[in-house]
Amino acid sequence: MRIAVNTRFLVPAQLEGYGYFTREVFFLLANNHPEHHFIFFFDRPFDTSVEFSKNVTPVVLPPKARHALSFRWWFDVKIPLALKKYKADVFVSPDGFCSLITRVPQVLVVHDLAFIHHPKFISTLHRIFYQRYTPLFLKKAAVIATVSEFSKSDIMEQYHVDEGKIINVSSAAKSIFQPVTWEEKEVIKATYADGCEYFIFVGGIHPRKNLLNLLKAFSLFKKRQRSNMKLLIAGRLAWDYEQVVEKMETYKYRQDVKLLGYLEEAALAKLVAGSYALVFPSYFEGFGVPILEAMQCNVPVITSGTSSMPEIGEEAALYADPTDPADIADQMKRIFTNENLRSQLIEKGKVVAPKYSWLRTSERIWQAIQQAVSK
Repeated sequence: MRIAVNTRFLVPAQLEGYGYFTREVFFLLANNHPEHHFIFFFDRPFDTSVEFSKNVTPVVLPPKARHALSFRWWFDVKIPLALKKYKADVFVSPDGFCSLITRVPQVLVVHDLAFIHHPKFISTLHRIFYQRYTPLFLKKAAVIATVSEFSKSDIMEQYHVDEGKIINVSSAAKSIFQPVTWEEKEVIKATYADGCEYFIFVGGIHPRKNLLNLLKAFSLFKKRQRSNMKLLIAGRLAWDYEQVVEKMETYKYRQDVKLLGYLEEAALAKLVAGSYALVFPSYFEGFGVPILEAMQCNVPVITSGTSSMPEIGEEAALYADPTDPADIADQMKRIFTNENLRSQLIEKGKVVAPKYSWLRTSERIWQAIQQAVSK
């Protein structure tokens, strides 16, 4: 079988959600299925330092597909021609877009429908594109994969998709996220947090991640506790980040907050493992990978009680209303003042985290591929 994959988010030194999902799942599938051939489609030059399996052919299909007009050209002109040229039996697209032209069966991975629930958090042009084309993509796909029961139910409810067409493949935390020793924690704190304990947030800086309310919550926490606790924010400046940057200029506790920008995954894994707790008050997530990454590092989690996050965190996290900074601050105070609670959350996280793995996700994607080809 010849399996074509949209790998346009495998961008060197800029891997995030879609990119990590693509790398972890499809590198694993290629390794585990050497009897099949994989064609990876990039929209720009790929990282030549990456070693692909012998059964992988990387192909660059310019131009870059990063805005609404280029989406249509890439998916409805370049992709159909490439699928025909490489005689693909199936096309897998992990980023929610597919081709409306090709007759090759497609597996479409839709992580969430955030654009419906929080339309103001994306640009007008992209929102219009999503609203117009998502129902067409869902109809065109032979099989739809998604990453949580929440997202599966949401797709069914919003677009009346038959349940038999959707597979929940889940997601996972990268294996590099592991606990560190006490000595390593001390070095990490000295390097990043002036030797102090710290809360950490992981994710791109854009409105949906709720950084402004996190900063307000941290102010309330500091006023109540008067501790030397720091807040570290690890993530690139994505879009509409100006408010966060402006807020930091006049922020009372700006000396206790560090914007670290985008970090390579090895550094990020150490930073998470060395933290006192993860605070992840995102408004909306299809899965919420940082929750699992923290639990895998034996780090307790405070997150939002919305969308998929309670499904993923189960009883191993504290939940707050993301619209209420006081509620987020209350959970930060609870975990800071109650060491027994913190220990309980860590132990519960050790039970939750192993339920998810990239092997499990890749096996379910393989199931989706076989289902699509059989149709």
